[in-house]
Amino acid sequence: MSTLTLTINKQDYQLENLDARTTLLDVCRQHLQITGPKKGCDHGQCGACTMLINGRRVNSCLTLAVMHDGDDITTIEGIGMPESLSALQQAFKDNDAFQCGYCTPGQICSATALIEEVKQNWPSHVSTDLQNPDGRLVQEIAERMSGNICRCSAYPNIIKAISQVLESQVSESQIQEASTQTTDNTVQNSSVTGIWSPPPSEAQLGKTSANNKTATATTGGRS
Repeated sequence: MSTLTLTINKQDYQLENLDARTTLLDVCRQHLQITGPKKGCDHGQCGACTMLINGRRVNSCLTLAVMHDGDDITTIEGIGMPESLSALQQAFKDNDAFQCGYCTPGQICSATALIEEVKQNWPSHVSTDLQNPDGRLVQEIAERMSGNICRCSAYPNIIKAISQVLESQVSESQIQEASTQTTDNTVQNSSVTGIWSPPPSEAQLGKTSANNKTATATTGGRS
């Protein structure tokens, strides 16, 4: 008897004798009743089934459950529930970034990972500066979200929602980074420069005092 343990939304699930061909999406929906991830095309083309695995977005319809024993898996339920929405979920609500809502769980999971990628300065295919990409540009967001399709064509509002969170979180991150850099510079500027030498020992201090006394006596004798 083989047992597979999956960690989904910080909770461990054990499955006995699971068919090795079962996808992670089917395990969630059919075996564990975690129905937030949706089955759209079932070919990895629409992004409705997107989950986060160790922080990276993955089409769960294309990955086998047995491949993820020990991985940290997050579905839309792990990002936020109706009574505790994440900032991104609230932004989708504020900007009416959905119509039928079928693709929304995958959109939000993908956008959650996108925001972390932008914070880490990961470039995209359209980035003009690979060292310092501006992930807040509309073209950047559209490219990074291109794996998620919305049949209702709510793309403009989806981009607005993501931009709203990016502007807030990236700005806060930059402020904290600038504050840390200022503190580091202050410490560096206040530090002693030049070659460091250890403080004198008690023996050296005693020798110095004796030399001073000798020098004083000699000077006094000459006067």
